[in-house]
Amino acid sequence: MGRSRVRQHVNPLTDKYQQEFTMPEWARIYTDLTAPLHLDIGCGRGRFILEMAQRYPERNFLGIEIRDPLVQDANEIRDRQQLTNLHYLFANINTSLQALLGSLPTASLRWVTIQFPDPWFKKRHHKRRVVQPDLVDILARHTPAETIFFLQSDVEEVALEMREKFLDHDWFETTHQDFWLAENIFPVPTEREVATQNKGEPVYRVLLQKSQQASL
Repeated sequence: MGRSRVRQHVNPLTDKYQQEFTMPEWARIYTDLTAPLHLDIGCGRGRFILEMAQRYPERNFLGIEIRDPLVQDANEIRDRQQLTNLHYLFANINTSLQALLGSLPTASLRWVTIQFPDPWFKKRHHKRRVVQPDLVDILARHTPAETIFFLQSDVEEVALEMREKFLDHDWFETTHQDFWLAENIFPVPTEREVATQNKGEPVYRVLLQKSQQASL
C-alpha cells in the first residue's frame, strides 16, 4: 500500500470536515450493484477490505476514511490491481452517513464493520469518537434487517462505549451470549489486530444484529 504521511488523528468536528461530501455514481464503480455489500467505517489504509475484496470477488466492499491521502493511496492500489468490487471514499461518516446510505444500493448491504477507531482518550474529546447515538440511529433506520454489525477495539473503554451505544438503541442486540465475542468473524485481520495479538494483548469484539423490535 502507499504510505502518505498523514496525521494519526483528525478532528472530525473542525469546519473542514463539516462540508457536504459528494457521493459517486455507484454504477460507474461497481460492476454488479446487486452483489452483497460490506461497509467498513474508518478503514484507514484499507488493507482489510483490499484483501477481503480479493478473497470474495462476488461481494462489493466500500471503505470510508476521513484522511483523504489514505483514500487516494488505497484507490491507486485498487486501480493497479484492477478490482471492480472495491472502492474507498473520503468522507466524515458522522456527517455523511445518511447521504451515503441514501445513495447506495442499501438493499444489498450485509456487513458493517467499525474496527479499532481512534480512541480519543481525553474526556473532552469523547465527542470526536466515531460511534455516536446519531450514527447508531441512522444505521438502525437505513440498513436491511439482515445486516450484521461487527465492532472491535484493543481499548476496552472504547469497545465498551461502542457496545453500550448500540445496545442503548432498541433495535440492536448481540448475537452471542458471552459479553465479548471470542473470535473475529472474518478471515482477514486488520493491521492493528495483528499488532495487538503479536503483543499478547486482548481484542474486544462485539457482533450485533437488528432485533425483532426493528421490524415492528
